[in-house]
Amino acid sequence: MRALVSVYDKTGLTDLARGLVDLGWELIASGKTAAALTDAGIAVTEVAEITGAPEMLGGRVKTLHPKVHGGILADRSNPSHVADLAAQQVEPIDLVVCNLYPFSSDPSIELIDIGGPTMVRAAAKNHAHVGVVVDPADYERVLDELRAGGSLSSDTRRELARAAFAHSAAYDAAIVAWFDAGGAGGDAELLPPTLHLALERAQELRYGENPHQRGARYRDRNRPTWWDGVIQHGGTALSYLNLFDADAAWRLVSELGSGADEAVAIIKHANPCGAALAPTLADAYRRALECDPVSAFGGVVALGGRCTLAVAHAVAEGPQADVVVAPSFDPDALEALTARRKATRLLQAPRHTAGTLELRSLGGSFLVQDRDDLATTRSDWQVPTKVAPTDSQWGDIELAWRVCARTSSNAIVVAADGQALGVGAGQQSRVEAAQIAVGKAGARSRGAAAASDAFFPFRDGLDVLAAAGVAAVVQPGGSVRDGEVVAAADEHGIAMVLTGERHFRH
Repeated sequence: MRALVSVYDKTGLTDLARGLVDLGWELIASGKTAAALTDAGIAVTEVAEITGAPEMLGGRVKTLHPKVHGGILADRSNPSHVADLAAQQVEPIDLVVCNLYPFSSDPSIELIDIGGPTMVRAAAKNHAHVGVVVDPADYERVLDELRAGGSLSSDTRRELARAAFAHSAAYDAAIVAWFDAGGAGGDAELLPPTLHLALERAQELRYGENPHQRGARYRDRNRPTWWDGVIQHGGTALSYLNLFDADAAWRLVSELGSGADEAVAIIKHANPCGAALAPTLADAYRRALECDPVSAFGGVVALGGRCTLAVAHAVAEGPQADVVVAPSFDPDALEALTARRKATRLLQAPRHTAGTLELRSLGGSFLVQDRDDLATTRSDWQVPTKVAPTDSQWGDIELAWRVCARTSSNAIVVAADGQALGVGAGQQSRVEAAQIAVGKAGARSRGAAAASDAFFPFRDGLDVLAAAGVAAVVQPGGSVRDGEVVAAADEHGIAMVLTGERHFRH
């Protein structure tokens, strides 16, 4: 039995090689892999001795030879293949152990592997007769199976072949993404003619959006996200909606930072039902909860700072949260939360990150767009009304705008003194969104600021806010009736800010 070994990542290499030799296998290796085995005192035949051709072109060509690929690709059940091997004096190769140049770590032309993927794909194609191993994590189980039965089962060879094709597909996807990002001297292209995603299952979920649905989290093999660094400290297994809502909460709280103030966001069904800033995190939680304590039950609480015992007590005294996510937890805070809220998932998370592109399934196809960032800032905004916002109103305007941008459309958010007071989300009518927002805020609407995620098509939505006592409004503008809406704001004595940037969210 012969094994061809050619690996960049030499993790576990010598243990695998010794195990194969102890089982009577002959080892063939190329270049640095052969040198590493020789240095370890393991008998190995260099590929150049098999092919009769030295490595050339600085190592670009070493395994691309009929005596290598004939040995890998031969169908041992096909008499003509067996005859060809005999005529060309090619010996079969029974196992290929190969991993590729680490292109993603330092993308460049020279790290585009050619010989490696060719061997991997050849062995995977011929998995009926050849085993292929691309992941050092599989070395031990391959050795165990060879020791137990002398060969790999057909099921194992098929499983390894699938992993090999996935490995090479992800490798090619990384190269295409590099070209799309401007690699090899090209121009970056945000929406290229093709998209190549290499997704691996990172986490099996308790269930999908509903209990009768299965669900899992997949990640891009070439681009890790903040979810890959999450540590779950307590609570039951996560479901699809736990992750969906936690991502929304963690993104929002990361966008709420305001100097020395601490931030908290509470999310229910992917929409904010509370958000606040305060000098202490415990106070920020209490103020966020005041927005809509009924809706907060079963939601996600995102803490913008370390969860101390004082914060844990505040959260434990509030409504049951399905998830609490924070950058860190003090040990006594974890103990207090797990004692009071045994089912609550406690997630320790790194800083939120988001991909460049957002994808949404559409009946078997996909809608793709670039990420919706808060691109404009206060310095870009305009005040078309006779009354300008006061210094204290500007802070509430900015808070309302950030929360509104992460709320399902049509959306209206009322905020004052660093806390969201009422959120009207996901309404077909902007007037109804305004009615819901001021209805939840109640008397607290008087003197508050309000945000609208898109322009007011008519003055009626603004009239609802004015009737509730809202004193300042921020909206994108852009309607053919902007003049009428601004005139209505002047009529009510309301300050209006135009951002020039819409934030629909469906």
